[in-house]
Amino acid sequence: MKNDFEYLWTDKKRTLFGLPLSFTRYFLTTEKLITRKGFLTIEEDECEIYRVTDKKLKLPFFQRLFKCGTIIVTVKDVDTPVKELVSIKNPRAVMSLIDKQVNLQRDKYNIRGRDMVGTGHCFNEDNMDDGDEDM
Repeated sequence: MKNDFEYLWTDKKRTLFGLPLSFTRYFLTTEKLITRKGFLTIEEDECEIYRVTDKKLKLPFFQRLFKCGTIIVTVKDVDTPVKELVSIKNPRAVMSLIDKQVNLQRDKYNIRGRDMVGTGHCFNEDNMDDGDEDM
């Protein structure tokens, strides 16, 4: 895993006293956000970074004591539409880095946020009336 991608950021889920004593690790590349969980059995979940539709920052008291926070990312993804980067160091800087990569990837693929919302169907009352006159 370590040599598969060039990472912009990586961190572990922090536990007691802000120490990285967890088997959950987060990776950010220029194109993907990857969550890796487990010790013996490893489960990886990745999403294309341009699919991020919303970000939320949670700063609970005990995480703030150790300069940690949780980023909740809403993604246009079938299996895990909400991804949580739980108890990571420097959450504001990471959130800014994610935002920068989202915008770079959307510019690369010429995608905007409005392209990611909804089912892709746009109904307008004016257009619906056109076919009703023949009935």
